[in-house]
Amino acid sequence: MARRKRGRRIDGILILDKPQGYSSNGALQQCRRALDAQKAGHTGALDPLATGVLPVCFGEATKFSQYLLDAEKAYLATICFGETRTTGDAEGEVVETSSASHLTAESVEQAMQGF
Repeated sequence: MARRKRGRRIDGILILDKPQGYSSNGALQQCRRALDAQKAGHTGALDPLATGVLPVCFGEATKFSQYLLDAEKAYLATICFGETRTTGDAEGEVVETSSASHLTAESVEQAMQGF
């Protein structure tokens, strides 16, 4: 005898504006529970410190998620040059500061080409 799947069958994509402090999986699970969905998946992880668009696929739409993963994406970042932090992100304590006066817009843009 086959096991009955828990939750409702929901097919579609929810565009979630993920808030800071939530992991992508945490946001996904909260959506899945709120909708009582049988099957759900997201289309690529955002850092817990990041905010932004997180498409959440339900049911049959999970088959479409690879297309969203492979799609071109754009990012906007706020950067503080000249600081070294304990964690490598904005939550860590500053342990060292240095001058960033040698940086130019051109050198920063060139370095960003690798990302």
